[in-house]
Amino acid sequence: MSHRVLVVDDEADITALVAYHLAKAGYRVSTASNGSDAIRAARDERPDVVVLDLMLPVMSGYDVLQELRRMDETRDVGVILLTSRQEEADRIRGLTLGADDYLTKPFSPPELALRVAALLRRLGAPAITGGSTLAADPIVIDRSAHRASVDGTELELTATEYKLLLTLVERRGRVQSRPQLLESVWEAHPEIQTRTVDMHVQRLRAKLGKHGDLIETVRGFGYRFRGGERGTQDR
Repeated sequence: MSHRVLVVDDEADITALVAYHLAKAGYRVSTASNGSDAIRAARDERPDVVVLDLMLPVMSGYDVLQELRRMDETRDVGVILLTSRQEEADRIRGLTLGADDYLTKPFSPPELALRVAALLRRLGAPAITGGSTLAADPIVIDRSAHRASVDGTELELTATEYKLLLTLVERRGRVQSRPQLLESVWEAHPEIQTRTVDMHVQRLRAKLGKHGDLIETVRGFGYRFRGGERGTQDR
């Protein structure tokens, strides 16, 4: 069965254009023109990906994104933001609230279809062989269930946050450049803005709480996971 994509935009011509290209790529597409309809559709239809415009009437795309991440039914849905704002602060805010990717208007519909495909690959990545559990004290990652816990408490991670944590832990002790992480986690070309990595690392550290400093910043280069020196193992 093909994946379902919900397109949310109050501009009918953009909605129609995006829906056409996504349907042409083989996706089942539904649409919404405002925030409340988007939340209702996401809860009822359970899309795999939401393509979400930020500049919506009454209820902004930011508010919709926060609600999607709050509800159990939509917490793990992939979200790609569309924004006509060029300021970095707007993109950073969206990523901080839990978006997986973004495109600025005007954008290429074929590129959007490729971004959707890349996000779906991340969301549905199969478990890694060689043991389903990866332990790096105090973090335990269940690769078969796509779940992670710290000090025995399950972390509420988006698909991208999970993939980022898994990549860093798997490569523990080795410095990962931002372009390397973009290619591994986002499956993106290294020329895409590396600020995306920084914002997701910031949010991941916050969710790790007092253990957030296990993700070490290597100034001018990237990040390194330095936990689990005492008994990191695959099971």
